Amino acid sequence: MEAALSNRFIEFARLECEGSSPLYKALSMEVGSDCDLLELCSNAKEDQPVPNLLFGAVHYLLYKNSHHPLRRYYKSLVEIPLQEVDVFPHFKDFCLQYENEIQNLLKTKRVQTNEVRRCAYLYPVFCHIHEQTGAPLSMIEIGSSAGLQMLWDHYCYSYGDGQSYGNPHSPVHLASEVRRGSRPHFRKGSPPVASRVGIDLHISDLMDPEQCLWLKALIWPEHEERRVLFEQAVDQFKKHPPRLLEGDGLELLKEEASHAPEGSVLCIYHTHVANQMPDHVKGKLLKTIQEIGRIRDVFHVYNNIHDRKLHVDSIIEGHEHSQVMGETDGHGRWFDWHLPS
Repeated sequence: MEAALSNRFIEFARLECEGSSPLYKALSMEVGSDCDLLELCSNAKEDQPVPNLLFGAVHYLLYKNSHHPLRRYYKSLVEIPLQEVDVFPHFKDFCLQYENEIQNLLKTKRVQTNEVRRCAYLYPVFCHIHEQTGAPLSMIEIGSSAGLQMLWDHYCYSYGDGQSYGNPHSPVHLASEVRRGSRPHFRKGSPPVASRVGIDLHISDLMDPEQCLWLKALIWPEHEERRVLFEQAVDQFKKHPPRLLEGDGLELLKEEASHAPEGSVLCIYHTHVANQMPDHVKGKLLKTIQEIGRIRDVFHVYNNIHDRKLHVDSIIEGHEHSQVMGETDGHGRWFDWHLPS
């Protein structure tokens, strides 16, 4: 158990933190060889990414007005943070001082991604679907968490050409770039949306300040732009709250699909969700979408079922089509575009 946990922290440092968070990289390498903290982490739920959960728990408690010296290393909490070279003794002291609180958070909280900038690569996909069908979109997001990606048509986008797309009046401006492949057609205005619903086993309520703070704490300390975008998107959410259902997406999917307005095209999508599904659940999801496709046209936009690439599958008039858009950055900073124009 301890060896497996240790490896998860070391892999997290090398594969995820490198070039993105010097603080979490340094802490991950140290936690991976510290028996006391690995024992503390054994309280985390089995299906959760433990490093994200631990660092989120500590960040959350620091946000709650802690005056511990550890806060001086967090760019999210001080204007000029200290270098991470000697951070670990303070980190361990904090974890032991707040051991009970951290244990409770590890047992009760979940790592739920609300990466708003992923909408920057979803936007051209939804434009592509609308161009193919000429129909308004009926959106169903599986694993919607707080629902920020559901408001993709409320945001403004730019892709390095000096132009703005989507909603030009939106305070939420998402910038990205095409890394490889051809340049997609970015619709000047957002495609029409006929309906939208998000389904998640554990909905995060952005109207609850404590739940909102937890989601903010999951954003890494150095990632100021992500933090600003999150706060701006939360403001949009409060003005235009979408419909969210708490429950099993597989159990609710057929029923919600049946409510999609006539004349619209159904678009089921999820990003960085299927990696938490067992293989038999992934298979059941694909089978359910096939069954829906026998009744109406449907598009399925996803990653992490077959591989990390973004896929755009469809069933049109009973005929199945599978396309691969390409690789995407986990934070939406770039994407590849290999869909036909």
